[in-house]
Amino acid sequence: MNSNVPESSASSAQVLSDRIRSSFLKVTFLLLDVDGIQTDGRLPFDADGRECKTFHVFDGAGVAYWKRVGHRVGFLSGRESIPVRKRAEELGVHELHLGRGRKIEVLEDICSRLGLSEEQICYMGDDFLDLPVLRRVGVPITVPQARPEVKESCVYITETPAGQGAVREVVELLLKAQGRFQEILEATGLPPGRERP
Repeated sequence: MNSNVPESSASSAQVLSDRIRSSFLKVTFLLLDVDGIQTDGRLPFDADGRECKTFHVFDGAGVAYWKRVGHRVGFLSGRESIPVRKRAEELGVHELHLGRGRKIEVLEDICSRLGLSEEQICYMGDDFLDLPVLRRVGVPITVPQARPEVKESCVYITETPAGQGAVREVVELLLKAQGRFQEILEATGLPPGRERP
């Protein structure tokens, strides 16, 4: 059970407490909602009824950098989506869970299979469906457009809007807290393998 959430919602303008910063040190798995986190939340369809999505290159690079230091990442969405499956394949995410309305079951499964504690997981979500997971993980984070009740359950609210690099902001925040950010700055060339942003 997450015990880091302050009495009032945490904003990016607030100075992070030592307790919250210490929780960042434990994170090795980044679990991400899709709609309203990696996208701006809109669901456009083309003339043939096919779903379209727009992802930001900053977020893709953030996932690649997170993996570069040896950490793992997963996508968790209540909706099925072909574009999201393609995006996950492109980035080489470790866990992909789509069409899952009971997200807490996915969290419990990931922890059980991978031998992780909930404290090792940072989850980014923006709506009521995310609350059970946000209230359990070690580092619950959301975006400015999230519902008020979601913000109250999070230790950090990004400055960057959803779909415009909010994931990248969080990755950099975590890596800086863990003392790993300099590794990214000093690295040269493209991220290894299929990790294209």
